[in-house]
Amino acid sequence: MKETSLQCLLILISLLSCTTHQARLTVSPSSSQFFEGDFVSLSCEEDDSSAGWTLRRNTSKQQRTQCGDGWGEGAGSSCNITVFLLDSGVYWCESREGPISNMVNLTVTGGSVILQSPVLPVMEGDGVTLLCKTKTTPSNLPAAFYKDGSLIRKQPTGHMTIQHVSRSDEGLYKCDISGHGESPSSWITVTGDTLTCLCFCRFQHSQCDDNLMTVFALF
Repeated sequence: MKETSLQCLLILISLLSCTTHQARLTVSPSSSQFFEGDFVSLSCEEDDSSAGWTLRRNTSKQQRTQCGDGWGEGAGSSCNITVFLLDSGVYWCESREGPISNMVNLTVTGGSVILQSPVLPVMEGDGVTLLCKTKTTPSNLPAAFYKDGSLIRKQPTGHMTIQHVSRSDEGLYKCDISGHGESPSSWITVTGDTLTCLCFCRFQHSQCDDNLMTVFALF
C-alpha cells in the first residue's frame, strides 16, 4: 500500500464518528473567471438529498450567506446568478448537519479578457485546455499564456492545451491578448492519480476551525 493510501486509511479509522454525507459543487459554464453580467449556474451534486445541501459563499462584503439571501435565485440545491464584481469570492455547499463540499473560488472582472480554466482540480495524466476570451470579439484571437508570472506559450488561436498534466503544472495562470488586455489570474490544482484523501471542516471566516466534519476518499 502506498504511503498516501495508508495515511488516508489511518485518518478514516481514527475519525469513524465523522458523517458520510457528501456533495460536490459544480459550476456551469465550467470556469473560474467570468465577465460582469455573465449568467452562472451553481449546483450541489448530492449523494444524499436528505442532508439538505445549501449553497453559501464568502465575498469581500458577505460572510457565509446562502443563495437567495441578497444574491442569486435558489431552487433546491442549485443557484442561478448574474454575476458582478462584488460576486467574486469562495462558494461551497453546506448541509444542515454541518459538512461542506469542495470550495470554488470565482473571479468576476470588469475587464475585457478572461481565462477559462478548470474550476475543479485536474487529475494527473489528464489533458487540460485553457481558453483566453474577450468579451466583445471572437475567442480565437492570438494570446499569450503565463504561469506564475512567466510566459509559457503564445498561441495563434487563443487556446492552449497541456497534455498529460503533472504536479509541476500546478500554479497560477493568466493570459494576455494584444490590444485587449490581460486576464485575472486563476490557480489550477492538480490531484494525484492514486487515492486522494480530502478532509473538510466547518467553514468560518474563510478558514477551517478544529472540528473536522467529514473525511472521504476519491478513487
